[in-house]
Amino acid sequence: MDVKDPRLRYLPVQSADEALSYLKRAQVDPQGIPSVLPKMVHVNLLLEGIESRMAEIIRQEMVFVGADAVATPSTAGQGPDGADVILTGTLRQIRSFAERIAAQPFGMERLAERIGGIIGNVFCPSPHLRTSRREIRLGERTLIMGILNVTPDSFSDGGRFTSPERAVEEGIRMAEQGADIIDIGGESTRPGSESVSVDEELERVIPVVRGLAGKIDVPLSIDTMKGAVAREALREGAEIVNDVSSMGFDETMAETVAEAGAALVLMHMRGMPKTMQTGDLTYPSLWGEVIGFLQERIQKAEAAGVDTGKIAVDPGLGFGKTAQDNLRLIRELEELKVLGRPILIGPSRKAFVGHITGAGVGERMEGTAAVVTAAILNGSQIVRVHDVKAMKKVSMMADALARA
Repeated sequence: MDVKDPRLRYLPVQSADEALSYLKRAQVDPQGIPSVLPKMVHVNLLLEGIESRMAEIIRQEMVFVGADAVATPSTAGQGPDGADVILTGTLRQIRSFAERIAAQPFGMERLAERIGGIIGNVFCPSPHLRTSRREIRLGERTLIMGILNVTPDSFSDGGRFTSPERAVEEGIRMAEQGADIIDIGGESTRPGSESVSVDEELERVIPVVRGLAGKIDVPLSIDTMKGAVAREALREGAEIVNDVSSMGFDETMAETVAEAGAALVLMHMRGMPKTMQTGDLTYPSLWGEVIGFLQERIQKAEAAGVDTGKIAVDPGLGFGKTAQDNLRLIRELEELKVLGRPILIGPSRKAFVGHITGAGVGERMEGTAAVVTAAILNGSQIVRVHDVKAMKKVSMMADALARA
């Protein structure tokens, strides 16, 4: 009697949710799921600049739990006593490894805590974002942050909405088109842009914030690096501060946000807008710098009294980065999950889209749509865009793909 060959499939499991989905569709005995689920999820961790004495303990303990650790010469200038170590194993093995090293010397207990935190951040449900007025639910679908520039010199839409009346009308239109947040900016942050005075920025944005606050029930965000501007906008009805300098431009920003109970978006940027795309744009470790910078900024905000649950992070596409850097950040966006905070990304009409497609600023909608889709598939929960109506549909399709 001939035996029919079984069908053979590859299961591209990248998360615990995907593993669980495969197990349920295969109608596996529910009692067996808890034991097999951690074995199906693979975890890869990179430790940068590890001392040789720690690296040897790590290698031994990883072998003990049945996983692997490979050390390479450090690329971060750590010298002969530093190395980069890659840990690779199942979720269960990495957890067992963390438990074992917690009792080891040389600061291994802190490392174990950090590994536990990263695993929790990566594999836990999407965090929500609280503002001074509401809780913004994340994870059910991607949220659209509409860009409302009230500046004469923004790279894309400068001069279109310099009249407060027209800007308010545009904000209302964005809300009707499906924007979940309106981000109002009164100072251009395009490469090479000059800073404007506090008074001029206030004159541009406050009438718009005031006008929209009474007309739409959509959270308003103020896109500013200045504490004084943020303070006044928050008084007038804004509830989120989107600071591209991550409190680096104005030392009063953290205190301002904390006092108002507002939400805060922290973004990675090397330098300032005027100089960020000049000079050396190379990174010894691109993600290492982005994550390290944002982690330090989160800690600074927390120290000033900003609640962790009110912080979102942005990798800063186009801010002190090459086109290739931007592509890598989008493709590997899930790395930001280690911070455990909502991920916002702003690819709209950016120069790198034009670099790839050859399109001018006004012709980058298709390229932006591709980036938005990729970003959502790779973990972004909020996308900051100019073309709200079109990108709303793009995000709906990307959400369907991500959550199929």
